[in-house]
Amino acid sequence: MSDIFNKLLILRTPGIGPARYNDLLRRFGAPGAVVDFLNPSPEQRDSVLREMELAGSQHVYYIDDCDVRYPQNLRMVKNHPPVISVRGNLDVLNKPMVSIVGTRHATATGMGFIADVAHGFAENNYAVVSGMAIGTDTAAHRGALRSGAKAVTIAVLAGGVDYVWPIENESLYREILVRGAIISEMPVGFVPVATNFVQRNKLVAGLGEKLILGEADLKSGSMTTARFAIEMGRDIWAVPSHPADLRAFGPNSLIRNGQAHLCMGVEDFFDVEKKQQNLSKKVDVENNLIDALGMVPVSESVLAELVKKSVSEIKSELVVLELQGLVRKVDGGYVRA
Repeated sequence: MSDIFNKLLILRTPGIGPARYNDLLRRFGAPGAVVDFLNPSPEQRDSVLREMELAGSQHVYYIDDCDVRYPQNLRMVKNHPPVISVRGNLDVLNKPMVSIVGTRHATATGMGFIADVAHGFAENNYAVVSGMAIGTDTAAHRGALRSGAKAVTIAVLAGGVDYVWPIENESLYREILVRGAIISEMPVGFVPVATNFVQRNKLVAGLGEKLILGEADLKSGSMTTARFAIEMGRDIWAVPSHPADLRAFGPNSLIRNGQAHLCMGVEDFFDVEKKQQNLSKKVDVENNLIDALGMVPVSESVLAELVKKSVSEIKSELVVLELQGLVRKVDGGYVRA
């Protein structure tokens, strides 16, 4: 019987997480001996076998912490997941990693900044780790994917690696499978509940050698991730923003309290020239259009009125933003991607 099967049998037993798993392993010495002690039912054994069969059919790999491919930063975290499931390009697992997180309701300017930082890290052989949520996470993944490198980004999911969430990011999920990897500590096929997102955040924090925090309010999941990273002794960087914006409270507070370095761009980490890349034009377009959008579709005529431009003028701008993955066209108009 394989060690992976035994380890999954232990981890899929109700009430057993990484801490309890480690206690049992210290007590009994080997996964097989722990399984003998737990004496799982035939139904439990069949459930794990079905999970492993499903994983195999979807090209999902189980990587335990005895495997040389297990990410080194994560291995050093106390009570790290003994087994993770991985789908995609396994080459990404042993690259240096940076975690980038922030609010789902990021400004267009904030997302553009994060995408540029992520791109810079990917160009310098880092894998960019984030949670595949809309907003900042999406910007981080897409920024990394702009790089010409082969293995550039890792999405950490709260559910199984085969459970795409949010569904709006299905195309991003497919791109990451080719150019990076999807990681989870949850069973294949698992649909997440609220508490699983906290576990996901801890995994994101553990994977990166440093964490960059974009826009985030004080009570956000991103701040939870930052707190995990601080506890793990990670190098924390925060992107400042206008103090009147709730999305600035998180990063600004970490900078003020001395818990994070001030992040001004990718040049903080690498010897590169500062590149404006038509920043003024980008700010005009994004602030005027993207900031006018949310989850409720807005028609072209209403958008034109909001930004005080003609419909013909905003059509071309919307096409560009759609190609950049910043907006989506749906029934009834446009929404923020």
